[in-house]
Amino acid sequence: MRRSTFLAAATATALSASLFTGGAPAHADGTTDGPVLSDADGWYEPGLLFVTAHSDSPLTHITAHFYPLNAPEGAQEAGSTEDFTQYSGEDARSGVWRAPVHLPELGDYRVTVDLQDASGATVTAAVSPHPLRYQTVITVTGLTATPNVPDYLHQDVSVSGTVVARDPRDPDTPAAAGGITVDVDAGHIHKTATTGTDGRFTAAFVPTTQSFRLYTSPEGSDRYPGAIDLGSDPLDLHTAPAPIRFTASTHALNLQQGATGTVTGHAEIQTTSGWQPLPHTTITLQDQAHLAGTTTTDSQGNYTLHVSSDGAATSAELVAGTGDMPFQLTATEPFSLHVAYTTHIGLSTSLDDDGALRTHGYVYYEDTRAHWPANPTVTLQYSKDGKSGWKDAATVPVPIHHNKPLIDETFTRTLTKPDTDAYWRARFNGNPDLGTSTTKPVHLYRYATRITGFHASPDPVRKGQPIRFAGTLQYKKGTTWKPLQEGPTLYFKPRGSTTYHYVCELASDHNGHLSGWVTAKQDGTWALALSRQTGNHYLASTRVTDYVDVR
Repeated sequence: MRRSTFLAAATATALSASLFTGGAPAHADGTTDGPVLSDADGWYEPGLLFVTAHSDSPLTHITAHFYPLNAPEGAQEAGSTEDFTQYSGEDARSGVWRAPVHLPELGDYRVTVDLQDASGATVTAAVSPHPLRYQTVITVTGLTATPNVPDYLHQDVSVSGTVVARDPRDPDTPAAAGGITVDVDAGHIHKTATTGTDGRFTAAFVPTTQSFRLYTSPEGSDRYPGAIDLGSDPLDLHTAPAPIRFTASTHALNLQQGATGTVTGHAEIQTTSGWQPLPHTTITLQDQAHLAGTTTTDSQGNYTLHVSSDGAATSAELVAGTGDMPFQLTATEPFSLHVAYTTHIGLSTSLDDDGALRTHGYVYYEDTRAHWPANPTVTLQYSKDGKSGWKDAATVPVPIHHNKPLIDETFTRTLTKPDTDAYWRARFNGNPDLGTSTTKPVHLYRYATRITGFHASPDPVRKGQPIRFAGTLQYKKGTTWKPLQEGPTLYFKPRGSTTYHYVCELASDHNGHLSGWVTAKQDGTWALALSRQTGNHYLASTRVTDYVDVR
């Protein structure tokens, strides 16, 4: 498994070297155009070192030296290698070189590299930004899944493989790794298995989606302290969903307002053994906007669907199955459903950051024999639990602009001081020709927020140094202030200015404690408030400020 990112620029190498040694990296003859080391890493390949380097002239010689990671400066090297061959690159001026590594002890090693190019320019003791992990590598090999295409009659998938350990001191002789716990992940499924003395493991599962990717990875073990645990290459698997069919006792219902209709039938699935009953499958009656009824087939594939007129539509379809079933397709049958004098009402609601409740909705009827009342109204209602104790908040007139069936008549209203933690609904007040209809309750709530103990430090601060922010973000639930893990907004007003400017979003942990920093540039006032991206459940907070002197 290869590391995917390398420091490829000379400036990055210089920074890394200074971090390791406390000084600047060496360059040939005092110039900066000689050989440059980007990285020296094992790429998780046991017993190998990969050196990434470049120079203006072809590189002619590479030597790598290894020191225990925690060894003091000037300690004797644990070993070295110079048997490098070019592994990648268009020519010898830039690329990756590979060499075997032979060290007596496992461990993590600091790596320095000597480079020489054809011009005679040299660099000595260039420090790699990454250590060499000279450790046993634990990997999963021979991963298989049977069957590799499970179907309705063969749902159980058996996973097997072998875990091997490769010691970098003898990388060509992998050994079976017994007693290793292996994680098996397949979509939303997670299993574990333990290897036997031969390194083999098995696990079984039933897929929950039609397509998924199978991963396996060994866990750490006391038998191999410090080992590198590598997962297997994933397997892309899919199921073979089977066709289904079903019958319905009727494909049309004509219901009076408040009545309930019934549809019965039988569902089957096609297998290699022929059509057979399909148990425990969802049957729904729906259109694009309404769900008129739902049920589930019994153990013999039979179903009874009760259809209520409250949520019905004139044109719908019966649907057997759902789109997320791993071993079966869906099937549909046309269906028509008519309910006399039924009205439909919809409501969109939201609570603003300042607590204002905005509502917008519509009402319409279907039957041409129906007529609007003289002054139709909609009542906005609220309840603490969404089930009982409904109270009227406002009566909103519904202006009639079209006076035709199937065409929305709309209404809107904004309440400036509503209950900020309640269930809301809209109720259309009908007449003998139009039935009363009510939207489903929507729970809207926003909690008051505040920021306490806000301060910026240090103050004063040097220009170019970090300014760190601290404080606590809280929200009020009932009478108690609790920690809030959200992202308050940081603003800045330069000295002499009257305008705050947006800077960034800060973070807060599970205790509500703020964290974050910016680079000091000029004197000014820092302000913080929960005023942007507060989500749907928090009110904007009062802005808090702190002035910082930049010198």
